[in-house]
Amino acid sequence: MSTSAEAPSPGNGRTITTNIPARLDRLPWSRWHWTIVIGLGTVWILDGLEVTVVGNIAGRLSEPGSGLAISSGQITGMAAALYVAGACAGALFWGRLTDRFGRKNLFMITLAVYLAATALTAVSFAPWWFFLFRFLTGFGIGGEYAAINSAIDELIPAKYRGRVDLMINGSFWLGAVGGSLLSIVALNTNLLPANLGWRLTFALGAVVALVILLVRRHVPESPRWLLIHGRDREAEEIVTGIEQRIEAEQGEPLAAPEGELEIHQRKEIRFLEIARTIFADYPKRATLGFSLFIGQAFLYNAITFGFGAILTKFFHVPADHTGYYFAVIAIGNFCGPLLLGKLFDTVGRRAMISSTYLLSGLLLFGTAWLFDRGSLSASTLTACWCAVLFFASAGASSAYLTVSEIFPMETRAMSIAFFYALGTAAGGISGPLLFADLTNTGKVGDTVLAFQIGATLMCLAGLVAAALAVRAEGRSLEDIARPLSAAANKAKTATRNARAAGSTRGGGRQGPTAPPAASRP
Repeated sequence: MSTSAEAPSPGNGRTITTNIPARLDRLPWSRWHWTIVIGLGTVWILDGLEVTVVGNIAGRLSEPGSGLAISSGQITGMAAALYVAGACAGALFWGRLTDRFGRKNLFMITLAVYLAATALTAVSFAPWWFFLFRFLTGFGIGGEYAAINSAIDELIPAKYRGRVDLMINGSFWLGAVGGSLLSIVALNTNLLPANLGWRLTFALGAVVALVILLVRRHVPESPRWLLIHGRDREAEEIVTGIEQRIEAEQGEPLAAPEGELEIHQRKEIRFLEIARTIFADYPKRATLGFSLFIGQAFLYNAITFGFGAILTKFFHVPADHTGYYFAVIAIGNFCGPLLLGKLFDTVGRRAMISSTYLLSGLLLFGTAWLFDRGSLSASTLTACWCAVLFFASAGASSAYLTVSEIFPMETRAMSIAFFYALGTAAGGISGPLLFADLTNTGKVGDTVLAFQIGATLMCLAGLVAAALAVRAEGRSLEDIARPLSAAANKAKTATRNARAAGSTRGGGRQGPTAPPAASRP
């Protein structure tokens, strides 16, 4: 057994000593981990699919014979705003429940909400019905961000956490590519009637969600969450089962775990305690989270919100061809986290987060300068955007990784939800209000200003990251931010070398020591 229990402490339940976090972090990559990635991570593809499809079908839905009496402006305006509002509300609502009732309970429920809402969108018969279920679709997706990111980071070994998290969050853009290509087929009236094609795009999202839901049944609850909430026997059974599967796959015994943690089990963490922890105990980390989310939200809106209008107004690209340019940009977005993700685990968080933010901001400044000079064509502007977003996408994905791993475990889902809601609100409300006015005037100077605003905020966020980013690469989550339930002044490490064994006593917020430097990626 890896856990031992002592008598209950007043008001806090039992005190246990466990090495389960260390056992999870020392696991080699395996087929089991791929199950986690597929079961939990593929939902971002659905998010990208949803956002892109709605933008692409706006013109068709507003046409006579679509089966829905709605205007293009209502789709890109009201429906888009309701989706964003639903995502923000869902993140906060489900995030609180995820910390209280567990990761698995909530990532099953939130996906079921998405599945039902998008299926019911497909049978819309009136604008109010369409708007209602766009809100509820966003409500489910917003909850996914909190439940999924917290579960992934608590199940993936520390050595791989950065690259896996970035790749998963970047998969949004695979959905965007798929949405662009799907809409081309579904909206072709030579293949499907005008009142059927757009419905099938939403129905397909529901079918994909159902497949993911079936896979998720095999994803366990987070053993870290179980430990803190008094269910250490379940945590032990889950981790032992994972170890046995991986040993059978590898054909050799696993390395011995290197650390122990003593915690007081608690059934519930009060909301005020969560808020105090984030903003009073970790003010610098809260500032970092704010900066990263605001920077990436405004940069993306500076480019993507008006990209179609820019191409049509300044380069006379036909409106029905802009989707091809968007597909190219989306591919560039996905390649960033895919190709740069490993460096966040090897070069390190601080260097990579700050450099991706700064490089994307500087490249956007350069794009604005070339655009102002009249030196760009539609193709070269798209190439510039690809270069900007290659780095920006890795940076934006690292924002989700950052707020997921730098706060204590009991606050993890709520921290993700809060900063996600903040970034989504800034990107979905403030950003469009500002950049729509600038990019729709048809004046070069106004579009240049939009680029410069996004670039400035991204560079400022990069500077904040250079000063405040936490060196989390290769470190246990409990080392990065000690759990609130950790026994005061009793966190201890039992490793095979004396240096590690003696470095963790003394409490504070350091938690158990990370593996020796030689064993880090």
